[in-house]
Order: sequence, then structure tokens, then C-alpha cells
Amino acid sequence: MTDLVVPQNNPWNFAQKILFRFFFIYFVLFTSPWDTLSAIPGVHYITDLLDNAIVWLVIQCNEHFFRVFGVKHVQQVFNGSGDTSFDWAYNYLLLVLGVIGAVVWSLIDRKRKSYRQLNYLLCLFVRYSLAIISFGYGIQKIFALQMPFPSTSQLATPLGDLLPMRLSWLFIGYSTPYQVFSGVMEVVVTALLLYRRTATMGVLIGTAVFINVMMLNLCYDIPVKLFSMNLVLLCLYLAANEYRRISCFFWLNKTAAACSVYDYPLTKKWMRITRLVIKLGVVFLLCKSFYEALQYYHQRNTISNPKDFTPGVYDVITYVVNKDTLPPLITDSLRWKDVIIENNGSGSIHTMDTMFRKRYGRSYFNFTVDTLQPVIHFQKRAGDEADLFSLHYLRRDSNTLQLYGQRRNDSVFIELKRSARHFQLAERQFHWLSEANR
Repeated sequence: MTDLVVPQNNPWNFAQKILFRFFFIYFVLFTSPWDTLSAIPGVHYITDLLDNAIVWLVIQCNEHFFRVFGVKHVQQVFNGSGDTSFDWAYNYLLLVLGVIGAVVWSLIDRKRKSYRQLNYLLCLFVRYSLAIISFGYGIQKIFALQMPFPSTSQLATPLGDLLPMRLSWLFIGYSTPYQVFSGVMEVVVTALLLYRRTATMGVLIGTAVFINVMMLNLCYDIPVKLFSMNLVLLCLYLAANEYRRISCFFWLNKTAAACSVYDYPLTKKWMRITRLVIKLGVVFLLCKSFYEALQYYHQRNTISNPKDFTPGVYDVITYVVNKDTLPPLITDSLRWKDVIIENNGSGSIHTMDTMFRKRYGRSYFNFTVDTLQPVIHFQKRAGDEADLFSLHYLRRDSNTLQLYGQRRNDSVFIELKRSARHFQLAERQFHWLSEANR
């Protein structure tokens, strides 16, 4: 068996050294470990300066060199998308810095025979980074937070009006058991990556899990393509470090040598202390991620509406503007046709009124209620300081709700009648026995 073990002290060839230098620079820049240090009091001033310098460099490089997808001026935005023009320019910059850094490093350090110690540290860093990222996504899925069950407004949206990304989100969110299963697999990856003896299995399962995520992002136009591709690249780097023993086990039908990638003799006390500090830091970040997910879960499940605003679909029976009753004409895009009230202080309206937040053919809003007045305050987004408008309300009976008051410069009166509309998807059907295709 000893003849199969590749001695770690063997000299590396030219390609191995070049590739290592590139990936070392690229992975460190991609994961930006200094952001974790910003939690330390006083350190965030330094990390903020570094982040601002990187943002400035991305903007300048794209304006003068990259021009990703023909876009000259990019700006960092935080809107949920990881595939903005800024993100692409940032990734271009990482690639360029990786190449330039590898060339300069090679010229300065030409006589180096191998990078065993640095590679050990890089693999350790990549392994823990993947574990933290995988746990963050996994715990969100276990609590069914990443892809919530389709809301009534989404159930009322015609399938053809949805974009591919939203369709995939609703597909996974519909089945809580499937989402939890996906989350469990990601948490299993984390657990396996944390221990040296099971790290190889964690890398293999993690590669499969993140390739699946990457393909979903690519095939359903989910704007996290860059990030998921980089996660796969991190997994492949770890797998490449063990390609000989993996190929022996899976394809060559030979005895596989023991893994030595994650073993390094820590001969000095400060090395052992540092390893312990790093492990404690990783455990702290995992606990923090779990606590935040748990807090969000409790917060989301404790929000409820005042009793007068029972969740459901409400047909607009009467719609009066300035004492003029508007009939429910198909050609009238501004008249409210139905109102959906969700159980979390939000809702949507079937109207093309641009005052609201438009999504997939419906107009979305958030609301707060003052039960003493009684008044309902409509907001474009949750937490907005300024209301879109406010209307008095009157609950006539358990199924009828009246809204009246001033909206912009118009007086309005709207009567809502709770509909008996039913959505089959809301039943969460499951059948062991199906006599016919559904």
C-alpha cells in the first residue's frame, strides 16, 4: 500500500505551482476572510476601507478595461441578485488579479519546490469556508425559510406570468419535505467537512449538491450563478488534491491510500493554539447562523393580521371614485378587480396601478392597521416611513369589508367581498395510490 502514497515532499511540477499560486490568490479574494474580522470592535474601520478600495477598483477596471456585457458604468447594489454587472466585473477582477499575482509570485519565488504548508492552509480554509456556506443555506432550508410555501397571491398568479426563477422557487417551496431534505444534505456536507477523517466524503457529496444548485441557477435563470459556480470550483479544488486516491477507489479498482491533504505536523505550541482558535471561530459562526435562522423562523411565524383583516381572496364588488361607480370592465386596468390579504401584513391587488409594487401582473403592498381610528395604512414595502395612502375601514360582516377615504386627490369607496375561491395546490396533496395520471 505504501507504493500508492504520493509523498507530500515530492517536488511539484511547473503547472502545479502555477495553478496553486493562481487559486490561492483567487480563493482568498473570493471568500474575503477579512469580512469575518469586522465583527471585532474597531476592526470594521479597516475592513470598510479595504472593501471601499475594492469597490473603487472594480468600478475603474470595468470602466476602462472589462465593460462586462457592454456595460461601462457599474455600481454596487444590494437587491438580492448575485449576477449584477458589478458582480461580473468583480469576478473578472479576481481572475485578473489571480493571473497577475501568479505570474509575479512565480518570478519572485522561482526556486520553490512545493507549497505543502501553504496548500494545507488553503485546503483547510476552503474546507471551512464551504462548511460555513453550506450550513448557512442548509439551515435556512431545514426551517423552510429560503423558499416559503407559495402565498395566496402567488397561487392566484397565472403560471405563464411567472419568470423561470420564481417558478423554481415556488416548485421547491411547495414541498416542505423536499426543501428540508435538501437542507439536511447541505448540513450533512458541513458535518462531514468539519472532520479530517470524513472530509473527503464531504467534498464528494458537497460537489454533487452544489453542482445540482449550480444547474438549477443556470437552467432557471436564478441570479446566483456566479456564486454557485465558484462554490463548485472550491469543491473541485479540494477533490483535485485527492484525485489519485479517489480514482483508485472509484475507477481503477485499486487500494486507495490514506488521505494526507488535511494532515500537517503541528510541531509548535502556537500552531496547535491557532488551530484550536480557528475551530472555535468556525463553531461560533455556525452557531450564529443557526441562531439567526431560528430567530427569523419565530419572527415569521408570529406575525398575524388584526381580526378584521382575515387572510383570503376578496372580490371587489363596488369601486367608486369621486362618487362615480366604475364597472368591472376588462379594459379598465386601474380599477381594482380583487384584493388578496396575506397573513403577514402584506397583500396584493389585481390592478395595473403603478403606485404599488408590480410583480407578475399583480400589485403588491404592505399594510399596518390602527384599530382605534380605524384606519389601514398602505405601504409600498414593509418598514416604509411614508404611506402610499390611508383609508378608513368598516367590517360589515364576516365576509364584507369596506374601505373609504382619500387616495391621492380622489375620494374612494371600495367594497370587498370574501371569495370562496379555492386553490388545489394549497391542499398539499399526496397519494400513494393513483389510478390515473394527474
